[in-house]
Amino acid sequence: MSTYTLADLAQLVASRAGTDPASSYTAKLLADGPAKAAKKLGEEAVEAAIAAVQGDREGLKNEAADVLYHLVVLLKAGGVELEAVMGELERRTAQSGLAEKASRRHA
Repeated sequence: MSTYTLADLAQLVASRAGTDPASSYTAKLLADGPAKAAKKLGEEAVEAAIAAVQGDREGLKNEAADVLYHLVVLLKAGGVELEAVMGELERRTAQSGLAEKASRRHA
């Protein structure tokens, strides 16, 4: 089992954020602004969904990695820390998923 975490990925993205966009895909995405990162996240999410529907486990694994990477880049571009997202997930797990979802509709 891998010990690589989303926190590790977020650190990598942060370390590449200030590098030369000509030599770093991450820096280029960030330099192009949140719209570019959001577009890439959407594209990768669709590709992951297609792989899942087609039963392509290898494709789903690869596309899911792309989704996670582009999500972390988008979080960086939007100024949202991964820790804040993880905190929100932790807060939501304090109740059942159905109860939590219902509570968001009334907020």
